[in-house]
Amino acid sequence: MSEYRIDEGMEVTLHFTLKLEDGAVVDSTKEKAPATFQLGDGNLPPGFEAPLKGLTDGDTGSFEIAPEHAFGQHNPQNIQRLKREDFGDEALEVGMVMSFSDPSGGELPGVISAIDGEQIDVDFNHPLAGRTLTFEVEVISVKPATTH
Repeated sequence: MSEYRIDEGMEVTLHFTLKLEDGAVVDSTKEKAPATFQLGDGNLPPGFEAPLKGLTDGDTGSFEIAPEHAFGQHNPQNIQRLKREDFGDEALEVGMVMSFSDPSGGELPGVISAIDGEQIDVDFNHPLAGRTLTFEVEVISVKPATTH
């Protein structure tokens, strides 16, 4: 049993499962190596870190995370209407995920949300925006983070 509890500056190793409202699993470490991160390092949205505070080795928990604490609400302004010609000869289907360049040159995934003749709607919201998620955790270890 560790004397340490999850808080700022702690290195946390845990297994997690992320589920949608209907119980469908979005992501899980159960079949692979556990996740290790430092609280506050940006690996987890703050809404996922907050309920972990105070837990220690061996603790488990299941937390409901509202959209505003997870990946945000779905924002209609993040849907862009593009011209068919912008896609070249690419065969397009609704639901297809494509990669676009953002203004700073980074990669931005977008989902084809509608095809209307020569107009293509692309949704740049996070795929989990607007969803209430269940975050299940099993804490393996908590220790002070070492700076490298």
